Amino acid sequence: MEARAVARYLRVSPYKARQVADLIRGKDVDEAIAILRYIRKKSAPLISKVVKSAVANAEHNYDMDADELFISEIYVDEGPTLKRMRPRAYGRADIRRHRTSHITVVLREKEVE
Repeated sequence: MEARAVARYLRVSPYKARQVADLIRGKDVDEAIAILRYIRKKSAPLISKVVKSAVANAEHNYDMDADELFISEIYVDEGPTLKRMRPRAYGRADIRRHRTSHITVVLREKEVE
């Protein structure tokens, strides 16, 4: 059984969000939230919110025990890029790319041996 949560169109670069996602992959939910609380990156509170949403989905929709959950999958996909113009010298223009991300978190319960 697995529970998932997805946050789409977040205004953070996928490259930068993946750096944070790699730190919590495979960890227990409580440990992952504790790690995210002390990371000074823009994507840390966004990922924390998605993890908490996945925990709520697991408890409410699938009657899973929150203490037994771990992050089995977390991945950051690239969303659409917002393109904006920035004026430069001699009347030219550069493109500024504001990248967006889709963050997906999948939780599973630990196997009892």
